Amino acid sequence: MIASAFEYHKPDTVDGVISLLSKWGDDARVVAGGHSLIPVMKQRMTDISHLIDLGGISELKGVSIDGDTITIGAMTTQHELATDEALAEAAPLIREASLQIADPQVRYMGTIGGNVANGDPANDMPGLMQTLDATYHLTGPAGKREVKARDFYEAAYFTAREDEEILTAISFAKPSGGFAYEKQKRKIGDYATAAAGVMITIVGGTCTAASVALTNLSDTPVYCGAAVDALVGSSLDDTTIKVAVAAAVDASDPVADTRGPVDFKKYVAGVIVKKAITSALARA
Repeated sequence: MIASAFEYHKPDTVDGVISLLSKWGDDARVVAGGHSLIPVMKQRMTDISHLIDLGGISELKGVSIDGDTITIGAMTTQHELATDEALAEAAPLIREASLQIADPQVRYMGTIGGNVANGDPANDMPGLMQTLDATYHLTGPAGKREVKARDFYEAAYFTAREDEEILTAISFAKPSGGFAYEKQKRKIGDYATAAAGVMITIVGGTCTAASVALTNLSDTPVYCGAAVDALVGSSLDDTTIKVAVAAAVDASDPVADTRGPVDFKKYVAGVIVKKAITSALARA
């Protein structure tokens, strides 16, 4: 199908975007890579009169590593995340996850900001950002503010972002220790049936820090606090890992769809979480 008629805008500053959003309100939407919005427009499932392209704003692009803090501009593409050598050295988990998103054609256009901002529980980066305990930087008519990734998602496609705000950047502390992003999907390019991000730090044979988050196993990404509690302070023996996996599965709340019934998805979640913990442990 063909989208309804709309006006196209391509401002070159964040202030220009905010001005347009304030002027046109619910009739306007911003577009980053376009993989989520454009298909919906073509199916006429949304009525947008003004489309605001973020691609002309240079300040929204690029990766900055300042000491122990990594900042990624919202319009940085998945391809750029996967090929940035400095980022791969500082946070190799980002490259590992980026290379599992869709296919090369999608990664050349898809952006990290678009992936995390629209609240799609099937997207890979929201769960990964919870694993990294990332902070989202938002700008709107009232100015700038920050929201933790673990507090950002409220329900499927509903987030803490206000209608006239845009996501400008994502920042997180340089991770340490072992890491893994494991994903099970039906075919190349598909969304995950289940995916998990894990980070583990070990000192003197004891787990001193951990992080576990799930993708596409609820209507939001799921940070598994009970699984983390099971891991931290342990020697990461088989029994502890089994308890952590069970806690992560209990935290999931999948729905039946074309990827399988609920019981199947929970089974796959257990397999994926165990694999992610085992891989992160081997790297720690």
